[in-house]
Amino acid sequence: MKSRDVFERYAQEYDRWFDENVDVYQSELMALRALVPGEGLGLEVGMGTGRFAAPLGIRMGVEPAAAMAEMARKRGIDVLEGRAEALPFRDGTFDFVLMMTTICFLNDPLQALEEARRVLRPAGRLIIGMIDRDSPLGRSYEERKTASKFYRYANFRSAEEVLSWLRSLNFGHIVTLQTIFEGPDEIGALEPFEEGHGRGAIVAISARKIS
Repeated sequence: MKSRDVFERYAQEYDRWFDENVDVYQSELMALRALVPGEGLGLEVGMGTGRFAAPLGIRMGVEPAAAMAEMARKRGIDVLEGRAEALPFRDGTFDFVLMMTTICFLNDPLQALEEARRVLRPAGRLIIGMIDRDSPLGRSYEERKTASKFYRYANFRSAEEVLSWLRSLNFGHIVTLQTIFEGPDEIGALEPFEEGHGRGAIVAISARKIS
């Protein structure tokens, strides 16, 4: 079974996770909200069921799993079924692009970042939320990922690796925030976010397109 098939078959189970782990979910949202622009036309790539796009005010998305795309539509989002590596939009369409927990599931993440850059307007922002493989919890996720139906097919990346890709694609003004310092089962309240990366399992990155 491929990653897309898993998300297709278990879309409802995936979506329930956010209700069952509300403090983790809200902590991730807080970090992203600090970086996502409050205005402008935004796109989420690999948006899943719309759990991040909807509260962040993003009304357009791309998602390859039809079952997840349909759930996102019910949250009021205009979703196209497509791939991050070949976005169905013209050059310079969006003010910002969000990719939340998407990088680790892509066949060609560098091509996906190039596509995100292509559809951004000059000085547009790319916001990436990801599991940092080099964080303590990230290493634990890597060791145990075969036990998860969703992460079994993931290829976790380090924050440093993604930052190097962004610089190579001429992104600048880069900001990194990190959160989730305890295991999900140990979190009983909102986790704070702080600058940098290396400690938190989740890293949120904001980078500006430099023409």
